[in-house]
Amino acid sequence: IDFKIKTIEIDGKKIRMQIWDTAGQERFKTITQTYYRGAMGIIMTYAVNDRSSFNAMENWLKQIKTHAAENVVKVLVANKIDCEDRKVSPDEGKQLAANFGVNYHEVSAKENINISEMFMSIGK
Repeated sequence: IDFKIKTIEIDGKKIRMQIWDTAGQERFKTITQTYYRGAMGIIMTYAVNDRSSFNAMENWLKQIKTHAAENVVKVLVANKIDCEDRKVSPDEGKQLAANFGVNYHEVSAKENINISEMFMSIGK
């Protein structure tokens, strides 16, 4: 598990975010369920050039629905939008997000596209 702290400012107010990255690995499944309970925001990320990472999202979203607080901010994030060999369309991502009632963002961590906007949406 990778752990980072990110501080953002929204409307003049500093917000400190603790980010726990489990990389979606099955071996962390029981640990992540514990973290869901105390989380104020959950980011589920898949790579648009990796269909299997997208396919795993439905299971993760179901777990979050079961184990996280009802008022937790949930965001589905499509990463690697800079890749040319896209396997998952924006419409598929939007539809999955709509099915689970979560926010949706498309980003590129590599090119720093929409990263700040995505974090801001969680912090609000």
